[in-house]
Amino acid sequence: MAALPPTPAQTQSPWRRLFARALRRPNGAGGVIHDYFRHKAQDLGYTLSHSQLRVIDCMARQADDLTQSPGKAQSLYLYGAVGRGKSWLLDGFFRALPIAEKQRLHFHDFFAQLHHGMFRHQQQADALEATLDELLNQCRVLCFDEFHVHDIGDAMLITRLFKALFNRGITLLLTSNYAPEGLLPNPLYHARFKPVIELINGRMQVMEVGGPHDYRSQARSHDQQLFTQGHYVWPGTPAQRQALELPERHAAAAQLTVGARQLTVRQIQQRSIRFEFNDVCEQPTAVMDYLELSRHFDTWIIDELPELGECSIAAQQRFINLIDVLYDQDKRLLLIGQRPLHECLGGHAIDLARTRSRLGQLREIGPGPAHG
Repeated sequence: MAALPPTPAQTQSPWRRLFARALRRPNGAGGVIHDYFRHKAQDLGYTLSHSQLRVIDCMARQADDLTQSPGKAQSLYLYGAVGRGKSWLLDGFFRALPIAEKQRLHFHDFFAQLHHGMFRHQQQADALEATLDELLNQCRVLCFDEFHVHDIGDAMLITRLFKALFNRGITLLLTSNYAPEGLLPNPLYHARFKPVIELINGRMQVMEVGGPHDYRSQARSHDQQLFTQGHYVWPGTPAQRQALELPERHAAAAQLTVGARQLTVRQIQQRSIRFEFNDVCEQPTAVMDYLELSRHFDTWIIDELPELGECSIAAQQRFINLIDVLYDQDKRLLLIGQRPLHECLGGHAIDLARTRSRLGQLREIGPGPAHG
C-alpha cells in the first residue's frame, strides 16, 4: 500500500507588506485596491470590462469600510459566465486588502473542512459553531471561490452556515457561475433553498461580472501557471507515452489509502500521481479525497478520458469536481484520451461549461506535431 509523500512548506503572500503602509496612504485602503488592479491589468495586458470596473469600485469601498468603519462593510456576491474574471477579481481583492484577519478558500475546500470539524465536535452542543471557532478564529473577511449548490443535504447545512457567518459579523465575498436565484436548480429542492437566497439578496450586494472576453483564453498570472502548463494528449499512442515517460495503457494498479478510503492508482513518482478516469470518477470518490491528494501531488495524470456524454451524471460530476480542485490548487494536469478534447466533453452535468473553459487552457497534442 502506497504512502503519501510529505507536504511542502507554505509561502506567505508578498502583499502583507502593504498592511502597515496602506492606512498611511492619502487614498487609504480603497486606493490600494484600485492601484493593485490597475497595475495588474497593465502587466497582463487586460482591458477591464465596465462590470469589472464597477466591482473594483465596490471592492475599494469595502476595503475603506473594513479599515475605517468595520461594521459598515457589506458582503459581496459576484456571479457571471465562466472566464469573465470573477476569480481573478476575488484573488486580487484578497491579496491587496491591507488587513491580516482574512481567509480565501475554494468552497469545496471549506465545506470539506466543515464536515470534518463537525464530525470531530459532534458531542458538543453546537458542532457548527465549535467548528467555525476552530476554522475562522479571528477572521473578519472570508472569500469563497466557485460557490454552487447541487445537493439538498449540503443546502440545509449552507443555510445554517450563512446565518452563523453573518451573526459573527464576517464580511463575505463569493464568486459563482449562478445568480442567487439559480442556486440549487433542481426543481424538487429549489424551494427549500429559498431562505439562503433571501439571505444572500438581503445581506449581500449582488453584482454580475460580464464582458465579451473569456480571460481563461489568455495567459494566467505569472504565479498561477501550472495548470496552463498542462497538456491534453490524444490518442495516447505508444510513441506519445514513451515521450512522456508513461507506462502503456492499463498499467498494473496499486492501492493508496486516502483517509478512510482505498483508491486505485496507476503510478506514483515523487510528487506526481497517475490515475485512469474510472479510478477516480466511476468510483465513489469525493472532493475531500482530491483535496487531500492535492496536498501531496503537484502533477496529476488522468488517463483513459472517455466521452463524458456516455458516462453517468455522477461520473461527470466527479470529473467536474476534480478539475475544480486541480485548477484552484494550481496543479499541473496531463490528460490523456482517445479523441480530440472537444469531442470528449459532451454531457449534461450542470457545471460542464466551467470544466470546458478550464480544460481549454491545456495545450492539445494530437497525432503528429503538437498544437495548441
